[in-house]
Amino acid sequence: DSFTFELSKVEEAANRERMVANLRNVDEDLAFGIAAGLGMPALPKASAPAAEPVTSLEASPALSILANGPESFAGRKVGVLVSNGASADAVRTLTRALKAESANIEIIAPTISGVTLDDGRVLPGDQMVGGGPSVLYDAVAVIVSADGAAQLAAVAPAKDFVSDAHAHCKFVGYTPEAEALFAAAGVTELDAGYRDLTKRGAAKKFVEGCRDLRYWDRTGVEPS
Repeated sequence: DSFTFELSKVEEAANRERMVANLRNVDEDLAFGIAAGLGMPALPKASAPAAEPVTSLEASPALSILANGPESFAGRKVGVLVSNGASADAVRTLTRALKAESANIEIIAPTISGVTLDDGRVLPGDQMVGGGPSVLYDAVAVIVSADGAAQLAAVAPAKDFVSDAHAHCKFVGYTPEAEALFAAAGVTELDAGYRDLTKRGAAKKFVEGCRDLRYWDRTGVEPS
């Protein structure tokens, strides 16, 4: 996906083909996938390598993103999409769990004025929907009421917030009412990267899971 995205920015078709031709010396399946993503009618002929390809190297643990990742979620940021009537208890327990981890929280609300939670407390917004996309955050949570989910389901940036977080393999905390918004965004099956924040101890477990930064199993491809 990354190769396809970057090469899609290359204006000259010949240069795109040359790069895919080079990549055939690295991995045929990789080159084929990129060519398909770029809409090439066929794989270009492999370029002549500068030397005999080396294919017997063992995997290097030193190059593994996961094996050398951070041991905590400290300093990271969670974007929390909220609505009027959202669970004050869920917001409170998640905030406490993130504070204990020395992580940060940012509230995304329908308007920058914020929302009124189910206990009557006004929760100010840090960003408004559309101004705080999920790509800005290391993980996200969706804490909404049933009415709030229905309203957000008709708001394109709110649906993008959810669908982008899912596509980018981010961990997602949620309250059950959010499932209506998930469905509107095309997320109909919640995998183990989703955590119901209304369950006992769920906020702490959610933050602990976020230490891995991404739920890679969602891609169906084993990361290295």
